Amino acid sequence: MTKCASAHTYEIDDPEAACAEIKAQLDSKLSLLKNSVGIVACHTEYIGSGALRRICESLPFEVVGFTTAVQAVDGEYGELILTLFVITSDDSWFVTGTTGDLEAGIEGPIDSAVARAVAGAGAPPKLALLFPPLILKYSGDTYVEAFGKALPNVPLFGPLAIDDSMSFDQAETVFRGGTARSSMPFVLCYGAISPRFIVGTFPDGKSMPYKGEITKSCGSVVSEINGVNAYKYFEGIGFTANGDLADSFKLVPFSIDQRRRGDYDGIPVIRGVAFFAEDGSAVFRGDVDEGSVFSLLTSESSDVLSATGKAVEGLNAMPDVNGALIFPCIGRRIMTISEHPLVELETVAKTIDPGIPYMIGYAGGEICPTLMKGGVPTNRYHNYSVVILVI
Repeated sequence: MTKCASAHTYEIDDPEAACAEIKAQLDSKLSLLKNSVGIVACHTEYIGSGALRRICESLPFEVVGFTTAVQAVDGEYGELILTLFVITSDDSWFVTGTTGDLEAGIEGPIDSAVARAVAGAGAPPKLALLFPPLILKYSGDTYVEAFGKALPNVPLFGPLAIDDSMSFDQAETVFRGGTARSSMPFVLCYGAISPRFIVGTFPDGKSMPYKGEITKSCGSVVSEINGVNAYKYFEGIGFTANGDLADSFKLVPFSIDQRRRGDYDGIPVIRGVAFFAEDGSAVFRGDVDEGSVFSLLTSESSDVLSATGKAVEGLNAMPDVNGALIFPCIGRRIMTISEHPLVELETVAKTIDPGIPYMIGYAGGEICPTLMKGGVPTNRYHNYSVVILVI
């Protein structure tokens, strides 16, 4: 048996009052079973006030998580809020861990942390929940590849930490109440847990009349499109303002068909441009395969909300749902904020079946499998998407 519940507090300045509020909500919603773990999301102000650490230390289970800009649980949503999602089970169990500093390199610290966490387990976990830091020099795919090598054939799911600024330089990850800006906490889930996944992007048929082939790339750096310099390509199709690529261009999602991959699953990868290098190369927020083709998607608020609603409807249609973790890209909020700052969260609250416990937290990039074939996941890093873990 597995059960889930959520709790929240707006109390920043009084850690004891915040603890009392969280505990009272959890006590009213569930009795803890044999094994439990907590996922926390919060505004960065909960770190400085001490409320985050006090809450984590007061709970009878380990807590990991991340900072974010906006979040929600069970219809309660806001910005200056701390939310907690608890998974408790008699037939599943959880092992938490964290990496060392990732600034100097990713593979070594991840290998070491995973080796410590799985020591004596005897069998691989059924799921790994990852909470990577947002380190701008790394493509989000780097985390997926490194963790996938350290723990093969395990589905990976989680958000990259952010804050409420545009630079995200105050974003932190959370491990047992402590926080860090360059380490990655994680939860390994064992036993009877059977995770299911949903990825929502944009409605079909919503592309602009521009397509291209990535003719030269390395990782997330695209040097040439259709055989010409990347900057020159985008300049040629009119994405300029006063001689520079318009800022609004950074909110144009790319739907990339990476069918030359050996593990191609038929689902386009959504990518966004982070910035342009001095040589005119486009640096994307995730890896882009050389030889792949792309189309530019529209980014209307109605398209974002339609796709979110459809993803949640898919959640509603699943049997035996105990709870859900929902992580939309912060880019989706930027696309919809002119309509209402919390409109995507409101869409989820109005669409999700009553009685399903859930947590939502905006992410700086999303990790989620797109395919489970023969028990083997196709783990992916996403931009501009909403990913859902169904428990």
